[in-house]
Amino acid sequence: MSAGAAVSTGTGASPPRAAAKAPGRLRVEQSGPVATLVMDNPGMRNAITQDMWQQFAELLAGLDADDSVKVVVVRGAGRHFSAGADIASLESILHDPATGQHDGGDITVAEEALAGVRKPTIAAIDGYCVGGGWQIAGACDIRLASENAIFGITPAKIGIVYPLSGIRRLVELVGPATAKYLLFGGDFVNALEAVRLGLAARVMGVDAFWEDVHAYALHLAGRSQFSIQSQKDLVNAISGGVGESELAERNGFWQREMAASADPRIGIAAFLAKGTPQFTWLRPSR
Repeated sequence: MSAGAAVSTGTGASPPRAAAKAPGRLRVEQSGPVATLVMDNPGMRNAITQDMWQQFAELLAGLDADDSVKVVVVRGAGRHFSAGADIASLESILHDPATGQHDGGDITVAEEALAGVRKPTIAAIDGYCVGGGWQIAGACDIRLASENAIFGITPAKIGIVYPLSGIRRLVELVGPATAKYLLFGGDFVNALEAVRLGLAARVMGVDAFWEDVHAYALHLAGRSQFSIQSQKDLVNAISGGVGESELAERNGFWQREMAASADPRIGIAAFLAKGTPQFTWLRPSR
């Protein structure tokens, strides 16, 4: 019997009804040092259900703790990044039971979990990247867009206040004037316009998009993870407006880590020998 063949019960009863379609989910794929977090709900253009929002924090914590993972890529299954939060469940998704308010809820928890990953994160954006999908993309360190990417930040289309976490990050990325332009109109912009506005770092061709994204992720994985993670922490501190004393404390920590790390010696020796450095640092001492 073939693996896909039906099994007869011999009772003459009607065949069992097909199981209901599984709801959207998040799943992780790993190829070498690159882990890919996939938003998998293609029947709804990867709209993010409440269950999916609630899966982000735990999965991301696991990837951050796994020393075999050096870079995290976030993408949607199939042809789209994400059409945003599941509108039918939006009220419960946005509700914060701790405060009773509707300012972010599960969306903000997921977004902040992604922004808090110490490793470099890449949003690989093909097709629609809209609403809550943009919040996930915006929480990544780097956004790479295919020529087919379409961006939209759309609270004005449905009459809601965008979560404060998303507004803050949007302003940090594009500035207040452009943030107003995008939020007020809620209009879609194509990939080239997204790069011009600061929503994405680079546009890549459609035909080799996923191969090029993976190649770029491997490129980052080959760099010093000490340099990447320390500078990510310091850039985030600066853009987040931390006080000078806290910034000096963070910088002092990383300077001490550099003195104890083998990566500077490895990098300098490889440079002088015109070779490729094999960096060894994986995580901060604290």
